[in-house]
Amino acid sequence: MSIRYLASLLALLPALLFAKPNVVFILADDLGYTDVGCFGSEYYETPNIDRLAEQGMRLTNHHHHQNCQPTRAALMSGQYAARTGVYTVGGIDRFDWSTRPLRPVDNVTSLPLDRTILPQVMKSAGYATAMFGKWHLGNSANYHPGKRGFDEAIESSGKHFNFATDPKTEYPEGTYLADFLTDKAVDFIQRNKEKPFFLYLPHFGVHSPHQAKENWISHFKNKPGVGGHNNPVYAAMIASVDESVGRIMKLLDELKLAENTVLIFSSDNGGVGGYEREGIKKAGDITDNAPLRSGKGSLYEGGTRVPFIVRWPGQVKSGSQCDVPSIHVDLMPSLAEVAGAALPDQPLDGESLAPLWTGKATELKRKAIFQHFPGYLGAGADSWRTTPVSLIQSGDWKLMKFLEDNHLELYNLKEDIGEKNNLATTQSEKAKDLHDQLVAWQSAIKAPMPTPNDGKSATQKAGKGKGKKKGKKKSAEE
Repeated sequence: MSIRYLASLLALLPALLFAKPNVVFILADDLGYTDVGCFGSEYYETPNIDRLAEQGMRLTNHHHHQNCQPTRAALMSGQYAARTGVYTVGGIDRFDWSTRPLRPVDNVTSLPLDRTILPQVMKSAGYATAMFGKWHLGNSANYHPGKRGFDEAIESSGKHFNFATDPKTEYPEGTYLADFLTDKAVDFIQRNKEKPFFLYLPHFGVHSPHQAKENWISHFKNKPGVGGHNNPVYAAMIASVDESVGRIMKLLDELKLAENTVLIFSSDNGGVGGYEREGIKKAGDITDNAPLRSGKGSLYEGGTRVPFIVRWPGQVKSGSQCDVPSIHVDLMPSLAEVAGAALPDQPLDGESLAPLWTGKATELKRKAIFQHFPGYLGAGADSWRTTPVSLIQSGDWKLMKFLEDNHLELYNLKEDIGEKNNLATTQSEKAKDLHDQLVAWQSAIKAPMPTPNDGKSATQKAGKGKGKKKGKKKSAEE
């Protein structure tokens, strides 16, 4: 047993003397930063999510990866993509990079089995654990969530009606996936109300295909749009996710569990929109992340900054707001702390946000957060949502290093949240300082780098899965 593991146990002794809080983590899919009312939308209707924010804390500077699979790997493992090898969705040949100067780093498509992940951490602390929804980290054999620490797990994604589940589960014809997943979540809570539980509810909504219930579509059909928020089907999908949040909140109230439950809501990446402003005409905007730049698939703020709300009555101040930069790898240490769970004996890249949530601290110990994407994400017609890039954010400052030619972009996000004014030249000393920190981090974490393009296609590495043929898919959906 390592010294670090023993120290972790000793630090948690005070928490073990009190009742463990339940933990519910609801994750939307492709929901943009401003796609909910409490983060700015004046068209989409999210009364339950807004009420959750009124009763808890909004984290306004929280970031995930640019698309869904690497975010889920980071949330579950507490590790940056440079450690897991999960950078994107599928193989690197999903987009035709043959004309680009670099060959992407091969992508891992299933979260490696040698990592201890969040449900295992919670289970080791005495929690009943369950997951219902989109896993996206491997379904075969031991990669399935039911084999990785969840007592109960039903995976489903890909369709909103007539959907398949793993394991196969019967449901009435015409059932909407968000409702089905919420039904399972409600049942799990009811059966485990007498003991601490960890519920992970990763919705497939609002991911394409854009399908919604007719009553909600009718509700929005004649409602005037506001800015880039104007699609009634997409609005209806958001409404169904909001209904799910409302049902969970109501159940916790009815069972008198709300006071002892940490309830978190977030999204896996930015919304599918903002591309036309970038000159990308065929990416398929369904929403708009303004005032943020770009959208899903990009490492500008529109692709990585997401809504994040935490409610913990009596611990988190109602209606509060936190502007400290935070990121996906912080979830594991945060939930381990509130649950009185020992951290796994493996490298972890995050820091617990619990002191920020509870008002015991106003800043974190670390100086910066990082992202590393050594690949390409296309958007149709030989255009790109991103090329290989690494970034560092320290306080208000964000530096991006684009790896094809190593050019730098520097933004002050407090003054320029839309990332319109590149200050890399005028603030050269700040750019150099952040660049030095970024390079040091890349070296310390042994971040794999793309190599000169030799014309060779992908060879899938650890984590199973096969690459797809070049150019097969060119949408902005992953």
